[in-house]
Parts: sequence; structure tokens; C-alpha cells
Amino acid sequence: RVYATIASLTQKAGLPMPEVGVYNSAEVNAFATGPSRNRALVAVSTGLLRTMDDDQIAGVLGHEIAHVANGDMVTMTLLQGVINAFVMFFARVIAYAISNRGDSRNRNGGSFMIVFVLQIVLGFLGSLITAWFSRQREFRADKGGALLAGRERMIGALRRLAANRDMVDTQHEALATLKINGSQGWMSLFSTHPPLEAR
Repeated sequence: RVYATIASLTQKAGLPMPEVGVYNSAEVNAFATGPSRNRALVAVSTGLLRTMDDDQIAGVLGHEIAHVANGDMVTMTLLQGVINAFVMFFARVIAYAISNRGDSRNRNGGSFMIVFVLQIVLGFLGSLITAWFSRQREFRADKGGALLAGRERMIGALRRLAANRDMVDTQHEALATLKINGSQGWMSLFSTHPPLEAR
């Protein structure tokens, strides 16, 4: 059922067939990953398959195929790399400027600590940029999912996800970009996914 749905959606999107995975987990989740549009993997949890009907599953899979079509996996990896490079570069430039203003005897010891603190601060600001950009990509994938699977299916999938938000595992921060649901309130600034209500 999952394979046939993905095959239909990828054909509609003009994409080659990705690898398809189903993983055993009670959480309601799905994700797309891979190095390119031609070498992608779309996976869904058994919890999602048990919780959703065929139309809702098609909506979720349409969203994931839209991620593949948009090249979001590579785009977000490149963006994170660029942000990290800027953080390291500007931390050193600012630290150099600050340390050259003080007493020359304290420059070497203090410079390392300044770089360290600046990397934390700039990394924090960089994560806000990355999270904002990721949220925009999620809205775009929702639109793509609506075009591929149908508007009502996409809306139905999002409503079902909202009803089951407590069934998305949020313990593994490293996998946050693969999760369906985002945070609410001021924590939404750090979330890679928009709140389901906004979607």
C-alpha cells in the first residue's frame, strides 16, 4: 500500500522511485532523506500506518515526496554548513578585533575564550536562521503535498497529526528535522517545523 502510493506520487511529480521504508515505532511520523532527488528514501512508521486512513497517508506521503522534489534534504544540509562556516569565521574576526584592543599580555589567553563565547552566541543566532528557513520549506512541502495528493488529503493528514501530536517522539534532537510536528509559543523560533495549527 505504501509502495503503491509512493510510486503514484513520484510518477506524478516526475521523480524516480525512491527507496521505501516502514519502521516499527508507535510514533506517528514519516520522513524523506537522501543525497539527491535521484537517490532518496521515504519512510513511514507503523504507528502512522495504524493511525491514519489511506487518504491521510497519501497526504503525508505527498508532503514527503514534495521534500524530495524540492531537494530539501541537500538544501538544509548545505545551509547548515554555510551557517557553521559563517559562525566560525565571524567568531574569529570579532575575537581578533576585541583582543587587539586590550593589553598585549592578555591577548593570547583571552582570545581563545572570546572565540569560544562568540561561537556559542553566533551559533545560537545561526540556529534561529536555520530553523526559520526549515519552517518555510515545510510550508512549501505542504503545498507540494496538496498538489500531488490532493488538498483535502493534505488537510486531513495535518488534522490527524494534530490529533496525535503526543505520539511524535521528541527525545532525539539530532532527528528533529525529520519530525512532523513543531513547537508552539516562543519555542517555535527554534523548531524546524511550524506548529500544525499554522500549517
